[in-house]
Amino acid sequence: MYPELLTEVAYTAVLLLWIIFVVLYISKKCYEAVAGRYGHRVGVYFSRKVIHALTGGLVALMIPYLFKTPLFPFAAAMLLAVLTYLPHRRGKLMYWFQVEENMYEVDFCIVWGAVVAVSWLIDRTFWLGVLPLVFMSFGDGVTGLVRNFVYRRRTKAWIGNLAMAALCVPVGFLGRGVAGALAGLVASVIEHYEFVDDNISVPLSALGVLLAFHLLAA
Repeated sequence: MYPELLTEVAYTAVLLLWIIFVVLYISKKCYEAVAGRYGHRVGVYFSRKVIHALTGGLVALMIPYLFKTPLFPFAAAMLLAVLTYLPHRRGKLMYWFQVEENMYEVDFCIVWGAVVAVSWLIDRTFWLGVLPLVFMSFGDGVTGLVRNFVYRRRTKAWIGNLAMAALCVPVGFLGRGVAGALAGLVASVIEHYEFVDDNISVPLSALGVLLAFHLLAA
């Protein structure tokens, strides 16, 4: 048990270093490349989506292979939530991906950790929670990139949702069959509406669909 604990601590440290590298270096370079051509706002949006995919999405896919419990992933997610909140609190934003008008990146961290922890209580393989996080990270990322490069501004145009569905439905089917495909479709439609931050609505709606199928099959 003790060696396994140390191993998970090591995995957590490595993943945190990767996330910090993505946020402080890779996403900043992406921002500079895009903002120089399309402007600050598009650069920020592009940078956020890069962070979504390379941190939230990629790390989520590693969780079932590296961890036995959600303790360390959840703790790391909450730490990252605090670290992304503090620049807002102090008025010193990381300009290449943070904006004054919202703290959606904080929501992203909190929901990511919560989905990992809650889903593990039902499915100890983690995969029940990983799929909604993939939709939030990669699916929503594709949505934002398509809209950005078509409209050069933040918009909720349906073309983005079609791109998201084109990714999430087949990925969902590969992951959880019909339940996964339906979860991917629901998440893709829900993302269009702004009644709540889509970092909350996308993973929770997908998780709700998967939980419903899981309970019906039990």
